[in-house]
Order: sequence, then structure tokens, then C-alpha cells
Amino acid sequence: CNVTVPFKFEAFQLCTTLTHRAKTAQAVNTLKFDGNKILGDNTDGAGLVADIERNLRFVLRGKHVLLLGAGGAAYGVSLPLLASGAMLTIANRTKNKADVLVETLRKMSQENTAQKTGQINLIVGGLLLGSVRSRSYASLAGNKFYAVINATSSGLSDEMPPLPPDIFAPGALAYDLMYGTETPFMKFAREQGAAKVADGLGMLVEQAAEAFLLWRGVRPDTRPILAKLRQP
Repeated sequence: CNVTVPFKFEAFQLCTTLTHRAKTAQAVNTLKFDGNKILGDNTDGAGLVADIERNLRFVLRGKHVLLLGAGGAAYGVSLPLLASGAMLTIANRTKNKADVLVETLRKMSQENTAQKTGQINLIVGGLLLGSVRSRSYASLAGNKFYAVINATSSGLSDEMPPLPPDIFAPGALAYDLMYGTETPFMKFAREQGAAKVADGLGMLVEQAAEAFLLWRGVRPDTRPILAKLRQP
């Protein structure tokens, strides 16, 4: 079964076995039952990366990506973003929460380097991932990013993360994990000239396809589903 908020943390505690990405996220959205065993996975991040790279055609490897927020949503997507090869910056209103997330990612890895620059290169299971660092919102001034991903809940209260202007590099993507409404972050991105602005509907569909793959060994074709959902 698929599990939605606010039960992902309870699902995490229920499982007898956890995937690596579920351990990192410390939350589970996908359960697979085998007798008395319960496998817990988190397909949110894989769904996000699939939507960005497959549907929106943005390649993340080697690109500077800014992840806004250090809560449950950010935990769920951070490791898959790193697995894509992105150079990840995690920013949060309270920087120490971003520091904790970076430290969690570091603990899940076998090696870290380049600590003098505050940047940590991760190796998990012999696979070299992208790099990660934490920043405050204020320290982002003067930096530009290829993709800016809003994993905060600011859209629920119609608020905007305190981003400096000119944060988007030429041709950049702005992505909000929320869907079904134009958030203040999405409006800001359009005003700031982001080349592509997207909501999280594609991520919703792609994480479900990833869960189906875990259950049945077949990944559904998401294109007709997304096309139907996007119809006015």
C-alpha cells in the first residue's frame, strides 16, 4: 500500500525491513507485505527525480540544485537528488536543521571529503553521489542555481520562503512539491525569469509508479496518466 501524510512516520516505525532511502528519509510512503515481514520504502525522491529528468527533461548530474526546507519532505527527496549526481545545497530558515539533515546524509555515506569548503562528497554502496552542503537563506545572496526545489510547507499558508532575487541561473527550473495551486514560490519564480516552473503533480504520479515497480516488478507508463491529469 501507499501511505500519505500524516502517517509516514508511523509507517516507518511499523516496518521490519527498510530500504536505504527509507532509512535516510526516516519516513515511509510505500509498504510491501511478505508474510509477517513488512518492507518499507520511500519513493518520493525517486518520483521527484523521475519527473524532473524524464518529464521535464532537466538533467541534474553535475548541476547546482537548491533544496528549500529541512523537514520531512526534504528528508524524503535529498538522497535521490544526490544519487542523480546533483551538487545539492540545503537551505532552511533555521540553519541548524539543515545542518542536521546534511549530517544525516553524511552518516548514511561511507566517505566525506572537501570539508574545508563546507561541502561533503558522498559515497553510498560504492556509488559516488553528488555533493551536499547546508546554508542559511541569507547566505544565498549572490548565488545562482540550475534548479530550485521548494520542499517547505510555505505554500499551505500562502507564504514565500525568504529567497534573495536573481537566484535562478539562465534556463533554470523552479519546482514546488505542492500541487493543485499556484504557490507564492511559483509566482516568484515566474517573476524572476525561471525558464520552467512546475508543481508536484508529476512527482505524485511518478512516486506511485515507483511503488508499483516495487510491488509488481513493472513500471507503468506515466505519460498518459499525467496528460489526463493535466487536462483543464
